[in-house]
Amino acid sequence: MPKSIAIVEDDADQRENYRDAITKKGYSVRAYGSRREALAGFDDSLPDLVILDIILGEEVDAGFELCRDLLARSPSLPVIFLTERIEEIDKISGLRLGAWDYLPKPISLDYLAERISSLLRINAARDQNSSNGTPSQSGRRIGELMLDQEALLVAWKGQQIDLSGTEFRMLAKLVRVPGHAVSYETLMNATMQSLVTNNTINTHMRNIRKKFERVDPEFASIKSEYGYGYRWVAK
Repeated sequence: MPKSIAIVEDDADQRENYRDAITKKGYSVRAYGSRREALAGFDDSLPDLVILDIILGEEVDAGFELCRDLLARSPSLPVIFLTERIEEIDKISGLRLGAWDYLPKPISLDYLAERISSLLRINAARDQNSSNGTPSQSGRRIGELMLDQEALLVAWKGQQIDLSGTEFRMLAKLVRVPGHAVSYETLMNATMQSLVTNNTINTHMRNIRKKFERVDPEFASIKSEYGYGYRWVAK
């Protein structure tokens, strides 16, 4: 059965272009033009991945509200924001909500299809390897931390930490040489995104810390290097 993709986009022409391009890649696509339509569709069934615009009609933050609702229902659901709102505050808001990616319009339809494919592969690998709550035996151990590069899975003290692909790549850079400071520039490159600033990196790091602290309130292995970047301190 093909994977199900939902698109929420109020511009009819763009919506149909996305639908056609993604359908041609072999996915089952449901497209909605408003937050209300999308909510009705999600009440019937959740897709395997969701693409959200932020502004839908007169609702300037509808995409953010949909993302919050979706992740409350399914915390591991891959969500992509695809929007003309590329101000840093909007990107930070999307990342704090738990989106896996934040893409600016206009976008190459081939690139969009590749991002969808990549995120679905990651999610499938996570589902396959997380049945026991820990990364597979191919993972790397750094103290209490385990990383599975194939599935982008992380475990801390034997408990799985659900990081987005971007968060995982940043963490992998951070722990490559424990104890050594990693610059903002290096962490920006790890995001594989454009228009990344120090504040964006700081937001990612706060999100990563919070996810570790949920399973270990005493977690303190990520240290800030003022004006430079971050350091992983292994205990």
